Amino acid sequence: QVQLVESGGGLVQAAGSLRLSCAASGRTFRNYAMGWFRQAPGKDREFVAAIEWGGTNTAYADSVKGRFTISKDNTNNMAYLQMNSLKPEDTAVYYCAGRYAALLTLSRASRDYVYWGQGTQVTVSS
Repeated sequence: QVQLVESGGGLVQAAGSLRLSCAASGRTFRNYAMGWFRQAPGKDREFVAAIEWGGTNTAYADSVKGRFTISKDNTNNMAYLQMNSLKPEDTAVYYCAGRYAALLTLSRASRDYVYWGQGTQVTVSS
């Protein structure tokens, strides 16, 4: 039915940059609010960033604010996470998540998202 596929993860030096991509399949991607979450080894999954379906309003975890940027391209059915000034503590598996939302709302809670990608590994070396 609805499928999300992440790409763009890999190994990067501290202070470097990566851009994660999330390709979505569905009838009306423009109405999907999107989020990025991450999970480091031995830790709980945590919120990273979210964007409402219109692609304007955004929210970020304090730990990434000013360094990461979430965006959405409704024309090409894509969501992105631009990650700059990467730190070793950013190392984690990053997950793209989506939910249908008729209203322009944001969510930081993983339980609110019903569609998830398989995850992509991001490793930041010192």
